[in-house]
Amino acid sequence: MDPETRGQEIIKVTPLQQMLASCTGAILTSVIVTPLDVVKIRLQAQNNPLPKGKCFVYSNGLMDHLCVCEEGGNKLWYKKPGNFQGTLDAFFKIIRNEGIKSLWSGLPPTLVMAVPATVIYFTCYDQLSALLRSKLGENETYIPIVAGIVARFGAVTVISPLELIRTKMQSKKFSYVELHRFVSKKVSEDGWISLWRGWAPTVLRDVPFSAMYWYNYEILKKWLCEKSGLYEPTFMINFTSGALSGSFAAVATLPFDVVKTQKQTQLWTYESHKISMPLHMSTWIIMKNIVAKNGFSGLFSGLIPRLIKIAPACAIMISTYEFGKAFFQKQNVRRQQY
Repeated sequence: MDPETRGQEIIKVTPLQQMLASCTGAILTSVIVTPLDVVKIRLQAQNNPLPKGKCFVYSNGLMDHLCVCEEGGNKLWYKKPGNFQGTLDAFFKIIRNEGIKSLWSGLPPTLVMAVPATVIYFTCYDQLSALLRSKLGENETYIPIVAGIVARFGAVTVISPLELIRTKMQSKKFSYVELHRFVSKKVSEDGWISLWRGWAPTVLRDVPFSAMYWYNYEILKKWLCEKSGLYEPTFMINFTSGALSGSFAAVATLPFDVVKTQKQTQLWTYESHKISMPLHMSTWIIMKNIVAKNGFSGLFSGLIPRLIKIAPACAIMISTYEFGKAFFQKQNVRRQQY
């Protein structure tokens, strides 16, 4: 082992550097993955037009966001006519007729939530992993599972009420005074817990995903390093491990993703029409209803689109994050040497 590698083992990346690395990874991931979802929404809207008040799920590769259709005719990006013949045709026609910027339609408002959530998540995971390894030893295989669960649980809990407020602002164009009034009224009528409505299905999907993702990622990374005869993983090892572990976790948690999307949409429909929430809204009842209506395969609907979105998002995010940390680590080593 060369002196620089030994130095890198001793010198750790600071939490601020981890935050900068995860922030860079988050922005890069959303810039690369968002066009896939924009094209998907445009194709869906062409086949099933979106009326005012109807909601759809928008994904920027980091988070899913509930978006509510507004009035505005063909001016709104998701209502523009396209006459697309398929995915590739949609890409080329959007670029040719509307300009390349249209592939990132609707992205900026979602980054306000997604980037902080990703920064909290990745930084917490690394900090928890380091803490657990210092207490339990380097080779404890369940450390990624515990750190992944706690980090994701924390990120979802912090972001959940903010996402509810963002959806409300987007749908009603509230001023900040009106928004404060809405939040105060909601808390006084339904209690603080009402701000975390929709939290349970998100946790049921994201926490198991996180546990499986980090466990498989660490194992695959170690295995690929051993097979390649390397001590430290390369960019491609991180990229491949991220894509594969993300795909495994995406397939395993797909039923919870289907339920979450359905529950989010139903919650919004009841809220917007001021209808009281029915009792059959629990996650398990929705799951049973899906199986009764569409069979067991109904819980795995949308598998291919989810994999097309999750695999590259996980690969880009983790490889960029690890690259950023390695860059800062080398800077720290050089700083100590001089």
